[in-house]
Amino acid sequence: MKKQVLITGGTGYIGSHTTVEFIEAGYDVVIIDNLSNSRIDSLDGIQKITGVKPEFAEFDLTDKLKLDEFFKSHPNIEAIIHFAAYKAVGESVDKPLMYYQNNLVSLMNLLELMGKYNTKSFVFSSSCTVYGEPDELPVKESSAIKPATSPYGNTKQIAEEIIRDYMKVSADLKSIALRYFNPVGAHESAAIGELPLGVPANLVPFITQTAIGIRKELSVFGEDYDTPDGTCIRDYIHVVDLAKAHVIATERLLNNKNKANFEIFNLGTGTGNSVLEVIKSFEKVTGESLNYKIVGRREGDIVKVYSHTEYANDELGWKTEKKLDDMMLSSWNWEKNLNNK
Repeated sequence: MKKQVLITGGTGYIGSHTTVEFIEAGYDVVIIDNLSNSRIDSLDGIQKITGVKPEFAEFDLTDKLKLDEFFKSHPNIEAIIHFAAYKAVGESVDKPLMYYQNNLVSLMNLLELMGKYNTKSFVFSSSCTVYGEPDELPVKESSAIKPATSPYGNTKQIAEEIIRDYMKVSADLKSIALRYFNPVGAHESAAIGELPLGVPANLVPFITQTAIGIRKELSVFGEDYDTPDGTCIRDYIHVVDLAKAHVIATERLLNNKNKANFEIFNLGTGTGNSVLEVIKSFEKVTGESLNYKIVGRREGDIVKVYSHTEYANDELGWKTEKKLDDMMLSSWNWEKNLNNK
């Protein structure tokens, strides 16, 4: 019998790619998503790639009664991979209570009910935002946690603290928090990818939408930063590499290979790329000329951040395989597929 895992937010960008990797690794996947920032047709994309349409339940994780009923009717869930959360930095500044309510109450409901229904393994989708503007580069798991620059970032910090505290008093439960750097790209089939509802807040979908004509031009925020070309530097990681890390982290817990019942790993490539390097890579692999202009700095942007990868590489036996050019080409193929070009 296949092992069953619950993926919350499984119709979203990272969730759908992770669902594919779990199905291809032989797991039975069940998804919960309220579709607030994703579309149901990502299930068709998952089926196109894997031949399997995963079981799907549409409801909000802040509804504890519904979640309780779900666990009651799914007694064989062995692990939870928790993506479901609001994630727009700017919106979180405008609507802090909405972010705290959604991101933290949903987490606490899951933790409480996994304890009640004897699901022992929990993988949490965290973020490099917890490091803020880092004191040291590359950023290690032991690097200082800085005061969050947005309520979104703060929900990730608080969520980690909640998990840590709950694991201390729950000896039979275990959890891993994965701190992502900047996930981009799409599955090579172009059947699933990043689908921002409305104006994209992230660089790469803005690039692809500009190239295909949905957006008039791309704004590059600032060229006077302390970086080689003056633009901000990020550690971009292909979403498929990221998705595979969730399978490996889950198996670490299921096979009792974890060294503590709460562990943290950075997921990145260890290489920083500037905004202009990303644009040049896109233009090179697609042959498209991008309409962009340099504008003033954007408030809250961190100058440079990239990951120290050794701990995740050694402990998880995981490392990234795909390069920036792969990320850009797969993003473009997904955008073209979306627009039937």
